[in-house]
Amino acid sequence: QVQLVESGGGLVQAGGSLRLSCQANKGINRINPMGWGRQTPGDQRELIAKVSEGTATSYAASVKGRFTVSRDDVWNTVDLQMSRLKPEDTGVYYCYAEEGGVPFWGRGTQVTVSS
Repeated sequence: QVQLVESGGGLVQAGGSLRLSCQANKGINRINPMGWGRQTPGDQRELIAKVSEGTATSYAASVKGRFTVSRDDVWNTVDLQMSRLKPEDTGVYYCYAEEGGVPFWGRGTQVTVSS
C-alpha cells in the first residue's frame, strides 16, 4: 500500500507561483498514474493533473497551461508546479496514486491565493 505525504502549500498572491511536492513511501516506477487533485470550497475533490510512466501527462481544463506535473522515479516524488495562480485555485491539494487500479490519496496541503 502506497502512502503519500504532501508539502509546499501556503499563501501566495494572485499571479504568483508555488511548487508542491509529494513523497511516496515506496518505489513508484510501477505506479501509474500519479498526480494531484484538489478540493476547492464548496466543490468535490477532482483530479487536476496526472502523469504516467515516462512523461505522459494530462490536465483539467481549469489548470492546463498554468500547472505542470512531474515525477521522479528515483526519489519517489511527484511535484506540481503552479504558475499564474488565481484566487479560485484556493483549496486543499492532494497527492494521488493508482496502484493496481486502487486509488490512494495523501492527507492534503492547503493552498491559499489572495487577490
